[in-house]
Amino acid sequence: MAEPPGAPHRTTGSTLLHPLSALLGIPLDQINFVACQLFALLAAFWFRIYLSPSHASSAVRHAFATLFGIYFAVFCFGWYSIHLFVLVMMNYGIMNMASIPNIHRYSFVVAMGYLTLCHISRIYIFHYGILTTDFSGPLMIITQKITTLACQLHDGIGRQAEELTAEQNRLAVKSRPSLLEYLSYLLNFMSIIAGPCSNYKDYIAFIEGRHVHMKLLEVNWKQKGYDRLPDPSPTGAVMYKLCITLVSLILFLTLTKNFPMAYIIDNEFLDKTPFLSRLGYLYVVTQAAKPKYYFAWTLADAVNNAAGYGFSGVDERGTFRWDLLSNLNIWNIETATSFKMYIENWNIQTAAWLKRVCYDRAPWYPTALTFILSALWHGIYPGYYFTFLTGILITLAARAIRNNFRHYFLSSVPLKIAYDVVTWAVTQLAVSYTVAPFVMLAVEPTIKFYKSVYFHMHILSILVLLLLPVRPQTHSARRAQNQAMPNSIKNKDK
Repeated sequence: MAEPPGAPHRTTGSTLLHPLSALLGIPLDQINFVACQLFALLAAFWFRIYLSPSHASSAVRHAFATLFGIYFAVFCFGWYSIHLFVLVMMNYGIMNMASIPNIHRYSFVVAMGYLTLCHISRIYIFHYGILTTDFSGPLMIITQKITTLACQLHDGIGRQAEELTAEQNRLAVKSRPSLLEYLSYLLNFMSIIAGPCSNYKDYIAFIEGRHVHMKLLEVNWKQKGYDRLPDPSPTGAVMYKLCITLVSLILFLTLTKNFPMAYIIDNEFLDKTPFLSRLGYLYVVTQAAKPKYYFAWTLADAVNNAAGYGFSGVDERGTFRWDLLSNLNIWNIETATSFKMYIENWNIQTAAWLKRVCYDRAPWYPTALTFILSALWHGIYPGYYFTFLTGILITLAARAIRNNFRHYFLSSVPLKIAYDVVTWAVTQLAVSYTVAPFVMLAVEPTIKFYKSVYFHMHILSILVLLLLPVRPQTHSARRAQNQAMPNSIKNKDK
């Protein structure tokens, strides 16, 4: 959708950086977003060095993280940030007054209901997203955190240990948080603008200085020649992620603007371009749409790491890993040979949230319910629902094909290579086909696009499911599988 005159400088937040926005020709809301994240990066380094657990109490660390987070929200979104604070306080009341058996249900309904109302209002306020970084982004992250905490509190107080999976037992919260802990978890400056969602117990361990120590204790350091626990520094990980951020920014400013998604439904393009060439261009424009996500999520990850949060342990080579909060794995995304592999490495923390609050708890049809929740969480633009409903269809079809035919190609290296090449190409095209409506947003361009490519992925997926039907899996059957694989992240159905 074309921007009206003056749109590059429109914002709901501070206009302090308006001259810079005018100079660079970049929308002011995006300038404010980047400025807050860069300032958060500097504040994170300062927080780790001067407000470390050895220099400041947990209360001081909670207070500093909360106050800075509130300031960033107001700077970026102005009075619209009141929505964040209203939702936070409403659910704090629910958390303290609701009965434990129902706390996760009430929190979920209120948080998702409020988010949905705000999504509806955005259509009338911002007209299909003129502002690309409005208040809905932080509200979506806060909704994830509220529902995550409510479910984990329900697990910790309202359920018996034998009823829980190994992961649910590890993350269960045994007591209600204080107001300061609650506000800090939801509004801290490291994640208020761009996330990601993290688990409450991990965040509290970070604030109290136990976060890294807990992960290090999982390794026998004496066998590795250490006489005491090492002190891993996040500086290397932060520098590496900032390099990825810089490359993503350059690609966004060049590639993204030169390959708009709208061109694939241009009448002249459709009339003159053969079908296979249109599919090739679809892949190109989908690639061009990715750098802004790579930029925002990788920068957010770097901010958390700079504060000392996000340590996930030691890999088999003895390298310290700082990917606990990583939202994507770019290499696995670009080389994915299955729809499942692609989804598992894209928006990782949101996928983990969907798994913990919906997929693991849904009694029936977990895949469909998870995709529907994901669409509702993203917003009410019709394009989102085209994407996620198409995603359900392709996911089920891809699983059926993989389960029935993959084993035939594992008998030799050449066959396996051929299988990987073909499935890589099909996966990338399937993803491009699926996500195009997500970018287009509206019904008319989405239908026009799918007509132009003859609905071929929909038709092929339906044919596969008719020939190779997929049976729904019951909650009890999935629970038995979860107990059999307690240490894995079982996104088997996404």
